Amino acid sequence: MAAELTERIDADIREAMRSRDKQRLDALRAIKSALMLEVTKEGTTGSVDEATGTAILRKLQKQRSESAQIYRDQGREDLAAEEDAQAGVISGYLPKAISSEALSSLVGEVIEELGAASMADMGRVVGAVKERAAGRADGAAIAAEVKRRLSA
Repeated sequence: MAAELTERIDADIREAMRSRDKQRLDALRAIKSALMLEVTKEGTTGSVDEATGTAILRKLQKQRSESAQIYRDQGREDLAAEEDAQAGVISGYLPKAISSEALSSLVGEVIEELGAASMADMGRVVGAVKERAAGRADGAAIAAEVKRRLSA
């Protein structure tokens, strides 16, 4: 995933430079920087797997969205628009999110497989669902669905 994603980002960086698209270029450089930091981090294998790459992209997107909201709260619509544009670029590299119906079905399968019956099992269920969803579902959405199913 890392090599494939890095190659795609490198090509998109070159294209953004040619078209002089500053916002897209800034977002792409941020993605590349975050991936390179992960690759060069001590104790890593020298590459990024798909789950880690997706987690990095989600983190970057969340940072941009939160920054945009802070800028809006302070009346800086110009800066908020920049952050929103970068969040949009980053979201283009994220895998397609699973639907709420598919998430509900996945949670049901995991609960059945693990034999979970109470809220005490929530951590095990959430962990297993996150692993199977492979970054295609938000952790908060997973936790909310698991909580809803276990408390029913």
